[in-house]
Amino acid sequence: MFDKNIYAARRKALAQELKSGLLLFLGNEESPFNYTDNTYSFRQDSTFLYFFGIAQAGLAAIIDIDENRTIIFGNEMSIDDLVWMGRQQTLQDKAYNIGVEHVFPANQLADYIKNALHKNRAVNFLPPYRAENKIKLADLFNIGVANLKQAASIRFIKAVAAQRSVKSVEEIIEIEKAVNHTIDMHLLAMRSAKPGMIEEEIAAIIHGEALKTGGNIAYPIILSVHGEILHNHYHGNTMMEGQMVLNDSGMETAFGYCGDLTRTFPVGKKFDNRQREVYEIVQQALQNAEAVLAPGKNFIDVHFEACRTLAQGMKDLGLMKGDVNEVVAAGAHALFFQCGTGHMMGLDVHDMEDLGEEYIGYDETLKKEKTLFGLKSLRLGKALEPGYVLTVEPGIYMIPDLIDLWKSEKRFESFINYDAVEKFKDFSGIRLENNYSITTDGYQLLGKPLAIDADEVEAIRGQAY
Repeated sequence: MFDKNIYAARRKALAQELKSGLLLFLGNEESPFNYTDNTYSFRQDSTFLYFFGIAQAGLAAIIDIDENRTIIFGNEMSIDDLVWMGRQQTLQDKAYNIGVEHVFPANQLADYIKNALHKNRAVNFLPPYRAENKIKLADLFNIGVANLKQAASIRFIKAVAAQRSVKSVEEIIEIEKAVNHTIDMHLLAMRSAKPGMIEEEIAAIIHGEALKTGGNIAYPIILSVHGEILHNHYHGNTMMEGQMVLNDSGMETAFGYCGDLTRTFPVGKKFDNRQREVYEIVQQALQNAEAVLAPGKNFIDVHFEACRTLAQGMKDLGLMKGDVNEVVAAGAHALFFQCGTGHMMGLDVHDMEDLGEEYIGYDETLKKEKTLFGLKSLRLGKALEPGYVLTVEPGIYMIPDLIDLWKSEKRFESFINYDAVEKFKDFSGIRLENNYSITTDGYQLLGKPLAIDADEVEAIRGQAY
């Protein structure tokens, strides 16, 4: 955990912003994957981690602004717990280490909230995403599970989002630690892969690299020769000469902070000519988008810069035609780039998206586009501020089913050369992704150097086997 004063200052700032009422924080519970005592690896709720720092199941907390006290609700270890898990630090000691004096048994939470509601005091909670917490909130407030999101406190959401969005020096150090370990994972993948191996062999190697640092993977590993599948978690393909491997993976530190990088490299020692051409288009899109990063700049403009670069590259290859600005305005480029260019990153790899994308990536001045294909998947659009940490990740994805659909509908025929596109249906996909923090005068690329130029990647691959 960070120093106790950091957590105390975070809670104080939140209370000062909201001014009155009770703020309820639910930590996560253990979640069984086939029977009660055999659980998934525990991951604490990120907002609970941010304000309380304790990665223990079964906790809740209240900041009672009006009575100027903070309480953690949870149970100390029983003798049964000691038998199975051994003696561990007490909850009281953990609370002391983050500056909280009051620790109550877990079963007192309901009475505390009931008494507050009886006095017509406002009890604010955040939208739940775990089933266990949905049930708990439904019982506490006598609200149907389907109505919990609407009942969550918007002012609480906005206050938490504003505070967590701007990363402190300590947080950026921890994020960069995660990014550096993520870079080690990617270098290991580039150095280990060879024709004839199965994807799962490489996935296992890089997962092990994350574990040995004391953390874990930040999200399920995406490692595939079918890079056109945006979130491909299947690892059963045999990697063959002439294919490319798309590796989107990241490490999460013991503090819960994440890295999120993507590299694409040849299964063999070199890209073929067509692969290199498209790779360099994606790399140029990354460079052009990166150059737009600055405080006060809307991230949607970063996205459009990447889109224009990708569309120009597709036009240069003969796959698109017409004015590039018109191509992007119409959304025709989304045949090749179906998603957004980036997202916030921190304690969550897609930071705070459990609170609602409309509050994290957008604001009153910039509403989210909900209809245009490609743009509706952009998770971040609003103006950037110093302290924001985010990804930039353009890509080109040749999805045969999507190509067939658009061609059959004659969609954007004035912009897309479908005869040329047909020859790329076997291409798969390329994505390149880096992590950045926004500074007062621009941006900082996080992490130590990681090969990205095609020549650099080929140099690593040339020594791999």
